Amino acid sequence: MANNEAKAEEKEEQQSFEELGLDPRLIRALTKKGISKPTPIQRKVVPLILEGKDVIAQEKTGSGKTFAYLLPLLQKLFSECGSTGKKSGPSAFVLVPTRELVPQVHKEVSLLIEACRVQLKAVALKSDMGLVDLGAALAGPPDIVVSTPSCIVKCISSDVVHTKAVMNSLSILVLDEADLLISRGYEDDLKILIPHVPRGCQSVLLSATASADIEKLKNLWLHSQFIPILPEVGNIKDEIVPKNVQQSWIMCSYRDKHIYILALLSHKLVLKKVLLFVNTIDAGFRLKLFLEQFGIRSAVLNAELPENSRLHILEEFNAGLFDHLIAIDDCKIREKEQTNQVVSKKSKKHLRQKLDSEFGVVRGIDFKNVYTVINYEMPPNSAGYIHRIGRTGRAFNTGASVSLVSPDEEEIFEEIKTALGDQGITPFPLKKDAVESLRYRAEDVARSITKIAVREARHQDVRNEILNCEKLKSHFEDNPKDLDLLKHDKMLSKKPPPNHLRIVPEYLMDPTIEEASKMVKLARAAMGVTHSARRPRPTKGKFRGGKDPLRTFSAEASKKSSKGGMKRKGNGEGDDSHRHKKKKTKEAN
Repeated sequence: MANNEAKAEEKEEQQSFEELGLDPRLIRALTKKGISKPTPIQRKVVPLILEGKDVIAQEKTGSGKTFAYLLPLLQKLFSECGSTGKKSGPSAFVLVPTRELVPQVHKEVSLLIEACRVQLKAVALKSDMGLVDLGAALAGPPDIVVSTPSCIVKCISSDVVHTKAVMNSLSILVLDEADLLISRGYEDDLKILIPHVPRGCQSVLLSATASADIEKLKNLWLHSQFIPILPEVGNIKDEIVPKNVQQSWIMCSYRDKHIYILALLSHKLVLKKVLLFVNTIDAGFRLKLFLEQFGIRSAVLNAELPENSRLHILEEFNAGLFDHLIAIDDCKIREKEQTNQVVSKKSKKHLRQKLDSEFGVVRGIDFKNVYTVINYEMPPNSAGYIHRIGRTGRAFNTGASVSLVSPDEEEIFEEIKTALGDQGITPFPLKKDAVESLRYRAEDVARSITKIAVREARHQDVRNEILNCEKLKSHFEDNPKDLDLLKHDKMLSKKPPPNHLRIVPEYLMDPTIEEASKMVKLARAAMGVTHSARRPRPTKGKFRGGKDPLRTFSAEASKKSSKGGMKRKGNGEGDDSHRHKKKKTKEAN
């Protein structure tokens, strides 16, 4: 029996896209993207969606859930391309929980449509679009609409989309990151939307975790009988975090976290690119200002920034234009906002900028080529930890995570260890004595980063990004290449960082750290990881030829020039010719 099961599993793993019944055009498009075989979730979900079944699927992050629903969705719409009847509305809604996910999913589906060379139209709708823009986007109408639930409800309530058109044309409804749709506050929007969804519409729900929110969504669709797709492993805990991600932790006080983060980054004990998670915006900017003083450039991704800036920060980070990104996991912020709805008149004067309710960095966003995730501050629960770690080790790549745990976070850490089960999380091989040499430097810089400095840095960052978004928008439309020169990892400190802090002298290097740093370099070389892409630097003040004559001056060049001088002196040609030229000019005058 065991042998038969093993053979069946091997056969399933070797299953190709052709065997799943996928259209040859889609297979060619996947081949161009370098995708040759389906992932486990795709092998299970694609055939069921093609059969028209309602599916609720749970699988870990980075497992290929997006293509698991996009591929069969497009194939079903291919058959409608040749129909002569005029459509009254969109054929498919893809609903996602955050604004950042809207353009990401839209880009993927648009690339597939372009590669397949079919006449299908996909649009991305955002809640900040005006009614005129929404109407223009939905004119046609499009075949696929990618949006957040609130934006779809806005279109229906304002008659930009007629309810009869939706009832007559909608055939597939996809809820991506389904559990997050409820926790983000979209439950009321979904309740408004459901009566307008036709009874025969196929529904697909995908999530990375199983939670009570999924049960709520199932109860909203009482008329549908879902086929559940769960991860099939002997012990589900074994696969909560991919096995190709090495997890480790460091126990230290909260005040000492900046010392350990300095040791990890300045001594290059972790591989780049690095994604650092904090729980508040102030903590994010405090960390950025701290790292700046040691010559470590980073950008802060938070809900205060304009949407275009956030998207461009993600594009630059994914392109490798900077190696360190500080992401604000605002779960705790949102909880405080919900409990503190009433604001006094005095506090209204100092009310902080309104955060974008549709912003989120922990779930769904495809951070490309992230090798290390660092939890500078621990998440509020084990589910948050799993989603953070899911930003690395995607698509079967290797990854690593380091969590800095303070005594106040031990309870959460124990919950995480229980959730991980036998998979485990190991101590990072960095002893306290090894980082003590950095204490004086780190504490001296940390003391200089006051609350006023953090507040000014936040305001400066928002001012910079608003300037980039508004005043330069038309310029970048005409000159798209100039957008590459727009930096998001600019320094926010008023004073330039001291040069001596950029380099750690040998007498401060602990032998164990030196050995660990060498091991990381060897691992990087073995993986074939090259330096990340860099922005083109301006050539102002430099020589066009790329050579400074003062720096390229050599003894050999001086010998050659002296030999040439001797020849001219001996022949006398140089001086005579010069004299003849002078005589000719005098005679001409």
